[in-house]
Amino acid sequence: MPTEAPLPPISLLTICGLSELGDHGQRAVTHVLSILDPEVPDPADFDAYDAHHRMTLRFHDAIEPSGTVELPTPEHVDAILAFGQALHEPEPRDDLHLLVHCHMGISRSTAAMAMLLAQAAPHEDEDAILGRILATREKAWPNSRMIGFADERLGRDGRLTAAVGRLYARQLARSPEIATFMNANARSHEVAMAAVGARELGLMTP
Repeated sequence: MPTEAPLPPISLLTICGLSELGDHGQRAVTHVLSILDPEVPDPADFDAYDAHHRMTLRFHDAIEPSGTVELPTPEHVDAILAFGQALHEPEPRDDLHLLVHCHMGISRSTAAMAMLLAQAAPHEDEDAILGRILATREKAWPNSRMIGFADERLGRDGRLTAAVGRLYARQLARSPEIATFMNANARSHEVAMAAVGARELGLMTP
């Protein structure tokens, strides 16, 4: 269901990977969304953080079924959106600092942050939302499966997915070698999305 009214803004946000968690322990993080592979242990870095609220989800960074891969599900997305709804409970706070991380801080975490921003500002343009993600995390490549579920849940009618395709196109225009990696790792659908986005933007991609 789309959010009917804006939530309080997420004024300070951080996106990172596992290896960077230690860099943020003294940055007054108030809320953490951890997205981990199912087999990865809980990061010890959080022991050095100030008191904070943290939710942990476990699934792999994938968009297609393969072997024992645990894909993102609509229930994972529902949990992320519920986490976003509760950020300001019991009352809005001015010091909120949200950190979202996954393994590399590229795909699952950027998808999660994008849907949280889209939920908090239901009338904001999707390209502006993804622009904020890209400004926060230059190497962002949001997981398209997660984005697709969020698009439906938030009533964005495909616009969030299309904006992600345009983000992919910008990333490939800057670093064409990403396409080779994605094609080799069962994510060719996202390269195809980038091609559509490139046509919309008038960009050249592989």
